[in-house]
Amino acid sequence: MSQVAEPDLKENTDEVAEHDRPWIVLVWNDPINLMSYVSFVFQKLFGYSKEKADELMLDVHEKGRAVVSNGPREKAEIDVFRLHEHGLWATMQQDS
Repeated sequence: MSQVAEPDLKENTDEVAEHDRPWIVLVWNDPINLMSYVSFVFQKLFGYSKEKADELMLDVHEKGRAVVSNGPREKAEIDVFRLHEHGLWATMQQDS
């Protein structure tokens, strides 16, 4: 009778945990877009209220960036693409 090796559960757990971590979408400050336009884009693309969109826009303006969405990688890729279509500088990264 042959023996079957037990899988290394820690290794598999780390891979699953890495895969399950959500992705965040960051919008970065740029010298081109008006603050009112950035707020408008956040309302249009993400359905944020004017107040929430303005808060995120001020983070972009004053802190240099803001997290505008999060979720699975595919959703983050789409959000970045849509932000680029509207002329905003956006990137994505896995949340830490």
